[in-house]
This record gives sequence, C-alpha cells and structure tokens, in this order.
Amino acid sequence: MTSGTIRAGIGGWIFEPWRGTFYPKGLSKAKELEYAGQHLQTIEINSTYYGTQKPETFAKWASQVPDGFVFSVKGNRFVTNRRVLAEAGESMQRFVKSGIAELGDRLGPLIWQFAPTKKFDADDFGAFLDLLPKKESGLPLRHAVEVRNASFIDPDFVALARKNGVAVVYAEHFEYPEIADVTADFVYARLQKGDDAIETAYPAKALDKWADRVKQWAKGVVPDDLPLASPTQHPEKQPRDVFVYFIHEGKVHAPQAAQALTQRLNA
Repeated sequence: MTSGTIRAGIGGWIFEPWRGTFYPKGLSKAKELEYAGQHLQTIEINSTYYGTQKPETFAKWASQVPDGFVFSVKGNRFVTNRRVLAEAGESMQRFVKSGIAELGDRLGPLIWQFAPTKKFDADDFGAFLDLLPKKESGLPLRHAVEVRNASFIDPDFVALARKNGVAVVYAEHFEYPEIADVTADFVYARLQKGDDAIETAYPAKALDKWADRVKQWAKGVVPDDLPLASPTQHPEKQPRDVFVYFIHEGKVHAPQAAQALTQRLNA
C-alpha cells in the first residue's frame, strides 16, 4: 500500500536560541527562513494567529522556500476566541482573504486553535465547521482544529470533524487532552513534550516510536497506542499526508528533532 507524504517541522522560524545552534553563526536574519526551508520540510506560521499579514508578506515567504516545502497557517485568534463560534463567519473570511493564497503550492493546512476554556458544544462547533471554506482563489483548503478542553473527548466531536473532513490535531502535551482520532485525508500532530537538555528534544527511543506511528498514519493505519475519543468509529483506510511539528517544550532543539525524525523516516 502506498503512503502519503510526511513532513516534519517546527513552529515559526524566528527564535534567538536557534542562532548558532540550528542557524549557522553569522547567518543574517533575512536568510533564516531560506535556510530553514532547505533543512526542514514544513513550518507552522504562528504570527497569523496574533495579527493580520499582508498578501505581499505571504508571497515573500513562499519565494524563500523550495518546491515541496509547505507552511501550515494558524488561523487568527479573533476567529476562534469567541463565545459563539457560529458567529465567526465574518472574521474567518477576513482571515482567509488576507493573502494566504499568495503561498500558492506552499500552502498547507490551516490550523484553528481553541482556548483551554472552550468547551465542546455540538451545535455551535458544528456550525463553526460548516463555516470553513473549501477553497480560496482556486486553491483547495485543508483545515485542522486543535481543541484544549477535555469535554472534546466525545464521539460526537469526532463524528462532526469526520463529516466535515477536518483533521483533529493530535497534541502531545502535558496538560491538554490527547485525541488521536483520524478524521480527514491528512494527519496533523503537534509534539510538545520535548526537553531542552536533549540535543534532539526527544530521546532516541521516543523518536523511533514516533517514526513508527507516523509511518502508520501515512499508510492509513491508526496507531493502537494513542488515545481515541471514539474508538468504535473507524476511518477509511487510505494513504494520508502527515504533518508533524515539534512545538513549545524542547523548542531550543526542535529543528534537530524534526531532522532526526526525518532521518528515521528515510532510513
């Protein structure tokens, strides 16, 4: 059985401790994205969560990375940080039409992140998912949702996401719920249990295990050692693209973690 494309990367590319550890000493800040693009396969853009970017900014970013590299783009917080998600349509359209299409074939999934205080409401969350656009300027859009409240450990949440073809972000985290149900034609994982004291953020054995899980996802298999919110719902077995990001904890060596995982996948 064939496999989907696997990409491993990091969140953002501007981080002072990466200068001299990941980025060569003396590399100009203007060249950092270009360098990251040559040594990683994907980057999650976080600045879009906090503020609106210009179309020319997206176009510039796209021009600095090679063919095959993709950005995932975090949706603006004004879309997700609201009491009634069904009313997010206007803010969502403003974000989607802010210029993300300028990324062209470098555009990966859009990730919508919710506050830990946001609880699952089937009707309201379903209304939010219905608002997600399928295309922008002719480009197909893929969507992923990262929820951070335990109330989402609910088969109804999984069913809603699967009905809409939206990926549930698997977040390996010390506090947030881990939901590994596969609900879309791609898988999105954010690994957040790294350690700055480890040169690859994660121990070798842990990276070995993650490489095995990622390969399973890419072949359409759901790993049997990750928690599911709806273990009786089974996704269609099909090759899936997989996006894996080393985020937050262990950030100093997140680039090395992504490279170490990629080496294992290519071995």
